[in-house]
Amino acid sequence: MAAVAVHQFAQSITCHAWSPDQTMVALCPNNNEVHIYKFIKDRWEKLHVLYKHDQIISGIDWSIRSNKIVTVSHDRNSYVWNQEASEWVPTLVILRLNRAALCVQWSPKENKFAVGSGAKTVCVCYYEQENNWWVSKLIRKKHNSSVTGVAWHPNNILLATTSTDGKCRVFSTFIKGVDPRDSGAGSSNELKFGEQIAQLDLSFTWAFGVKWSPSGNTLAYAGHNSMIYFIEDVESSPSAQTVAFRDLPLRDVLFVSERMLIGVGFDYNPMVFAADETGLWSFVKFLDEKKTTQSSSKYGSQFSEAFGKLYGQSKQGASNDTVEPSRPRGGAHENCITCIVPLRKGGETVVKRFSTSGLDGKLVIWELDNYIDLLQ
Repeated sequence: MAAVAVHQFAQSITCHAWSPDQTMVALCPNNNEVHIYKFIKDRWEKLHVLYKHDQIISGIDWSIRSNKIVTVSHDRNSYVWNQEASEWVPTLVILRLNRAALCVQWSPKENKFAVGSGAKTVCVCYYEQENNWWVSKLIRKKHNSSVTGVAWHPNNILLATTSTDGKCRVFSTFIKGVDPRDSGAGSSNELKFGEQIAQLDLSFTWAFGVKWSPSGNTLAYAGHNSMIYFIEDVESSPSAQTVAFRDLPLRDVLFVSERMLIGVGFDYNPMVFAADETGLWSFVKFLDEKKTTQSSSKYGSQFSEAFGKLYGQSKQGASNDTVEPSRPRGGAHENCITCIVPLRKGGETVVKRFSTSGLDGKLVIWELDNYIDLLQ
């Protein structure tokens, strides 16, 4: 398995998002601008540059239904961009933050979006037609540190967050007048806004990259201790699995199906995790395989083996990672991968293509056709 396309857009890319038809990509080249490119005649052309933020843009999300772009920045501001004719026009978002905004994601119905921040706060934003702006309701005093990730449950009500306090939490975001009572969320829409459903204390380090599976039955997030956590049935009777691996930590994860997940991070190389028929999750392989080199030092080999035995297996038996000789990093990416985005067509429940970007300034497109047997 190898990347099908590698594009060098900048020296470093903070985050990126795709247009609904996947013909355009919006990215931040590690500054206060958003660059929008379109693939025209075998090459990428820069069509727009969005100027409004004063500091580095830390999050971008492009809505599939309404074709709106939402951006957040270290300047504590957020804007929703609407395309009018050939221009992108920003709409103000009232966040009320006193620290940087770090991440953002549209809800499945796109009537809300969530913003995580360094102010230990989550902003759930919705549109007010009368004033032509987006206002926010805040989830305060629940996190003990910066909110690094937000993820919407498919029911449009539940919101999962990760934080540098090492915890993953799940909240209700039901807003009267925005979310209908018959939204199909079951008991979720009977809870008050900001009510905490669950707090997961599985990691003792920073937590990143929280995501829900397509059905919403499984929640996954990564820890800075080279572990990844899978939680089943968060609302009713949660059960957790911990998968430890001997490689560098992950920064973001993506479910490509109910039983398969891709993790990306400091190893420059996407990692595949899968669940067997019994629901046991384990590390499978790296997508961008490179030929391993045998260690020339007997001591180094013994140290690697001992280190792998100590850290490369999960205490809960959820890892089948074996001890291998040291492996050269790199391939399609040459630095930390910070963002992974699905390339899903309408109606598809399985992600067969996705893109990654990172600190090397590359945007890489991957295909999973060789993994159809694992995806289904």
